[in-house]
Amino acid sequence: MTVHGPVMPIWSCGGCGLPWPCTTRKRELRAEYADAPVSLALYLGSYLVQATEDMQWTPAGVLHRRFLGWTRDAELPNPAVQQPCQSARAKP
Repeated sequence: MTVHGPVMPIWSCGGCGLPWPCTTRKRELRAEYADAPVSLALYLGSYLVQATEDMQWTPAGVLHRRFLGWTRDAELPNPAVQQPCQSARAKP
């Protein structure tokens, strides 16, 4: 288990004190969800909902970038942008 978990309701990192998710936790999450980017987004989305309740003074866009925006980086695979499927029918 990581020491870089969120400290609620202030949403700082329990391991380093930076805003959660910190760089270390992001790296860990990338490794944990390397083959499941949608699951990572759903996991972080649930935290985003909790954080918006705890930090009502923070603009929604800021929280979105903090919790979900980094998951769209080029380092993560994006199944929605994969090669188009080839037709199963043989071409004449």
